[in-house]
Amino acid sequence: MQITKLPDKLEVARLANIAVTHPHKNRIGETPMPDLPPTMRQVRFDGSGGPEVIRLESAPLPVPGPGQVLVEVVAAGVNRPDCLQRAGGYPPPPGASDVPGLEIGGRVVALGPDVSGLKLGDAVCALVISGGYAEYCVADAALCLPVPKPLSILEAAGLPENYYTVYDNIFTRGRLQAGERILVHGGSSGIGSTAIQLAKQAGAIVYATAGSAEKCAFCTSLGADFAIDYRAADFVAEVKRLTDGRGVDVILDMVGGPYIARNLAALALEGRLVQIAFLQPSRVDIDLMPVMLKRLTFTGSTLRARSVALKAAIADHLRGDVWPMLDTGTVRPVIHTTFPLAEARAAHALMESSAHLGKIMLETGK
Repeated sequence: MQITKLPDKLEVARLANIAVTHPHKNRIGETPMPDLPPTMRQVRFDGSGGPEVIRLESAPLPVPGPGQVLVEVVAAGVNRPDCLQRAGGYPPPPGASDVPGLEIGGRVVALGPDVSGLKLGDAVCALVISGGYAEYCVADAALCLPVPKPLSILEAAGLPENYYTVYDNIFTRGRLQAGERILVHGGSSGIGSTAIQLAKQAGAIVYATAGSAEKCAFCTSLGADFAIDYRAADFVAEVKRLTDGRGVDVILDMVGGPYIARNLAALALEGRLVQIAFLQPSRVDIDLMPVMLKRLTFTGSTLRARSVALKAAIADHLRGDVWPMLDTGTVRPVIHTTFPLAEARAAHALMESSAHLGKIMLETGK
């Protein structure tokens, strides 16, 4: 796909007394920024396969459209969907860049038409539909959130994908309430570590599964009331034992496959199972009678293909309900490690090894 040079009306101010303008606004961007380079580094996949198909290349900078900004990327989060896209199982929506990366942190360096609430130089983190594994990325202004006060831009880059996903699925779809019990699978992952913290702050009793004693200890350090090593114990039996046979009210699952029937067995009356991914097959032979007998809800969602308006509604909730907790340090992202952009292969290999605790990040050096 050919990308043209940034038009004059979107050029970044070169001197302190020059501002960026466009036809709909005057003197936008009073903070001067350095000249934009003609090209940037970005990651692409050379076909479908393992980490070996990851390539670093040079490309023109993308151009922000109406309601969008151009962000100079400091860091991008590495997420399971990136690996799935690389393997050929999760293509970007039609019209979106095929450069991977669903979340970024950086500084606004150019404004498209009809942008309000942001200015040049603003430090933001953003949910993006693709394009995050690059030195510059276009983001919808409505999906940009400020970097929380205690966090670096790199740390904030690890927020959007997990916090948008967890908030929407636990509280909107899962309808989690204070005093209820929630089981979070994959508690040591980026999603899991976010879910544990937000559920605990909402007043829930939190159960988590993880694959080792070390990972279980990590989950309890984040606020989980109980952590179950799924390699050493049957999580259904443990949940029943810990709840005196009642079960949990909400389950957040990204495993699928044989976990689906087991999740239904672990739910209490009127329980809600929320499916957000499938690390194991999505097609299963299952007895659904427990759904009727226990009046269960089995729901799920994806985030990437939703409209900007739907995602912006989640952003509004995060800004009001969650960002104050991030500003005070009540909840926080957990960064396991960072890699330079050029070492995206190693980042993907670590992600697929499941040896990490929390987030894996890519840094651009910006």
